[in-house]
Amino acid sequence: MHTIAVLALDRVVPFDLSTPIEVFTRPRLPDGRAGYQIRVCAERPETDAGAFQLRAPWGIDGLKGADTIIVPGTNDPLAPLAPAVHDALRAAADDGTRIASICTGTFPLAATGLLDGLRATTHWIVTDLLAATYPRIDVDPDVLYVDNGQFLTSAGAAAGLDLCLHMIRGDYGSAVAADAARLSVMPLEREGGQAQFIVHDHAPTPQGSALESLLGWLQENLGSTLTLADIAAQAGTSTRTLIRRFREQTGSTPLQWLHRARIRQAQHLLETTGHSVERIGAQVGFGSPTAFRDRFKKTTGVSPHTYRRTFS
Repeated sequence: MHTIAVLALDRVVPFDLSTPIEVFTRPRLPDGRAGYQIRVCAERPETDAGAFQLRAPWGIDGLKGADTIIVPGTNDPLAPLAPAVHDALRAAADDGTRIASICTGTFPLAATGLLDGLRATTHWIVTDLLAATYPRIDVDPDVLYVDNGQFLTSAGAAAGLDLCLHMIRGDYGSAVAADAARLSVMPLEREGGQAQFIVHDHAPTPQGSALESLLGWLQENLGSTLTLADIAAQAGTSTRTLIRRFREQTGSTPLQWLHRARIRQAQHLLETTGHSVERIGAQVGFGSPTAFRDRFKKTTGVSPHTYRRTFS
C-alpha cells in the first residue's frame, strides 16, 4: 500500500489540507483493497488551521518512510521554514520520496531548494511573489499543475484535486483514477490551465502619466478597428515615440495593451450576456471570429465557449 504523508504547517489552509486526505482515501484497487494510507503530520502537537486548532496524530517523524509527501498551502507563504521541517523534506528527497505541494505550499517546498532549476506553479495571485522570492525557479502562472517526476506543484484550491487525481493515475492507472474522479465529482482532466481564472479588472492604466488620457480613449474605443498609426495619431506623436512611452509606462506595447483590454471586455460579455461568440468578437474589435477565438484561447488557455460554460 502506498503511504501518503500530509504535512500540516502552521496556519495551514484547511481546504488544501483536506483535499489529499479526501481524494487519496477514495481509490480502491481491482481486488477491493485501499490504494493508500494517510498520515497527517505536523511540527508541533497543535497546529493553527485558522478556524480551528489541529492535533495531528503524527509528528515530523511521520514523513520518514512515506512514499509521497504533500505540502498543503498556508496563509503565510513567506513564513520561515523550521529547520526540522527543512531537514526532513531534504532527507525525504534524498531517499527518493515523491513530494508535491498544493497552492501556496509551493513556498515552503521552494524554501528547501528542491525546486531550484525546475518549473513550478502556485496560486496565480502569488506567482509573481514566488518568482521574486525564488528566482532560480521557472514559475509558470498559467497551468493547473506541474509534474517534474519527483517534485510536483499545483495551483490554487481545486487544482490540488487535479494534481491528486494525476498522481493516482500515475500510481494505479486511468481506471482507478477515473473512479476516484467520479467519487470526487470531478473530471479526470480539466480543459485549460489557471490562466482562465486570472482576473484583470482593467488593463493597467498608470494614473497621472502622460498616457492616461490616451488609455482612457483606447478603453472607450475597444470595438473600433485601430492600427498603431491610429493610436499614434490620437496621441499626437510618432509610432516610435508611442512604443517607447508605452514600454516605459505600462511594460507592454500599444497593441499588447489593446489586446489585453479587448479580451478582458470579452470575458465580461461572455459572463454577463447571451450574445453569440461572433457578436462579442466584433464588439471588442476583432476583425473575424477566427481571430477572436485564437487570441482568446492564447490569452486564457480555453475557447470562448468553454469560458462561458465555466463562468456564465
